[in-house]
Amino acid sequence: MKQLLLALVPGPEPSLENFFPGRNAELHATLHAVISGASAERCLYLWGQPGCGRTHLLKATEAALRVRGVPARYLPAAGPWPEMPDEVAALLIDDVECLDVPTQAAFFFVYNRLRERRGIVVAAGNLPPARLSLRPDLVTRLGWGLTYQVYALSDAEKGQALKTHAAARAFELPEEVIEYLLRHFQRDLPSLIGVLEALDRYSMQTHRLITVPLLRELLQGGHAPGPPA
Repeated sequence: MKQLLLALVPGPEPSLENFFPGRNAELHATLHAVISGASAERCLYLWGQPGCGRTHLLKATEAALRVRGVPARYLPAAGPWPEMPDEVAALLIDDVECLDVPTQAAFFFVYNRLRERRGIVVAAGNLPPARLSLRPDLVTRLGWGLTYQVYALSDAEKGQALKTHAAARAFELPEEVIEYLLRHFQRDLPSLIGVLEALDRYSMQTHRLITVPLLRELLQGGHAPGPPA
């Protein structure tokens, strides 16, 4: 039932505003500065284990750049390299450790082209540049700009992020509901927030307070409530 609920209740679209930085405050501020043009830095590399939030940050950066009118493109590294139009001014590439030989060559070419044009490259992988098993010249380029480790949130930080999200939606989130979510549900923050938003809608539809029994009822029902009337 939990997996069905997760499929029906996607988390919110990634943005820098709904990213809870935790120990990543400097990285969060740097991305804001790059997007706004306040920073001269054009190339960043983010690394961390799956679930740390690096994919969220890449997609959020792409969205924020597009809002500012910058042609930006997010790409997962797996799969064939797509056609890259000349007008693309920012590339956000994920999971660089998955680049095969042809896509490493394609990325190397696009990286150099964007650097010459003062474009933006933000890449992410599961290891720091020097430990990646990629062609040496590409590893060198990934290390040219700023490198940040992305730290996963602790349970306490996840709880605070959920409380902050609840407050933004004008409802109070009891501690026992947070503890139940962390014990019994998928633990990445986007999934947790997706369930929290479904719980909020269900609470409004049923005119009941948010409690652990209400959360259990939602999870056991295996369906996502629609928008409140």
